[in-house]
Amino acid sequence: MEADIISSIPFMEYPPEVRYMHEALKEAKKAEENGEVPVGAVIVHKDRIIARAYNQVEMLKDATAHAEMIALTQASASLGDWRLLDTTLYVTKEPCPMCAGAIVHARVTHVVYGVADNRGGGAGSVFNITDHPMLNHRVQTTVGVLENECRDILQNFFRRLRAKQE
Repeated sequence: MEADIISSIPFMEYPPEVRYMHEALKEAKKAEENGEVPVGAVIVHKDRIIARAYNQVEMLKDATAHAEMIALTQASASLGDWRLLDTTLYVTKEPCPMCAGAIVHARVTHVVYGVADNRGGGAGSVFNITDHPMLNHRVQTTVGVLENECRDILQNFFRRLRAKQE
């Protein structure tokens, strides 16, 4: 029923969380095409995308080349400041502790993610770095936007990877 209602709505009339998570999913698909874990991210400031990125760990041979980290760097360059005040990060999978720490330090205002990471999430599932009372900044978090789509791309990727290894 909900899918029928949403499919009849013009894309630009979707809620911003849905529109921007679709953009993050496009980035996740780029990661998948490059053999990377399919995680994508976009950062929005004043209703404009200022950064878009996908995982590039394998390609760059860099453990820190997560979509969120690359997007934070791009957003800082776009705004000319490391403080990413009044920004929202949309990411398909819950940020890990490394990314969550960087998000806090960059002063991102809001994080929206699709699917939780119950094994290593840093924004509420395993750790709650983004809202830790001892840190100097807290990040508003919204969970579960396009959760099924975000989960599906990850599960399908790992399913194919396991099948290749057999």
